[in-house]
Amino acid sequence: SGQKVCYGDLKHSCYKLAYFQDLSRRVGFQEARQACEIDGGALLSLESEAEQQLVENMLQNLTKSGSGISDGDFWIGLWRSSDGLATSSPCPDLYQWADGSISPFRNWYTDEPSCGSEACVVMYHQPTANPGLGGPYLYQWNDDRCNMKH
Repeated sequence: SGQKVCYGDLKHSCYKLAYFQDLSRRVGFQEARQACEIDGGALLSLESEAEQQLVENMLQNLTKSGSGISDGDFWIGLWRSSDGLATSSPCPDLYQWADGSISPFRNWYTDEPSCGSEACVVMYHQPTANPGLGGPYLYQWNDDRCNMKH
């Protein structure tokens, strides 16, 4: 389940946000991807600063309506497949959108992506965490292990 927010935009007619304070309901990247596909959608591809801002506003409204603020990052559709590891391209260039879109827009947190075994991307949502070098851990992107539960 999640909160569905729809707009009249031809390109993105609907966004569905799933926010679970209950840790046992959170899922890994592939499970989240499959849940979106079952719903006829895809994990979110953010294509511009304006769309990033729109999603941030939706997340602020969603988390305000809950029973208090809690930490919990959100999967987005950016990931790095193991296919790219054989190339000489710099690691940040290996990330691609799961739905096949080619948007070059990125909103990485300072010092991200860290690469290594972290190949799937979350949008930070950690309002109770102390800020790091890049400021609060809110809405910037971080590569994480794909089996982490978000």
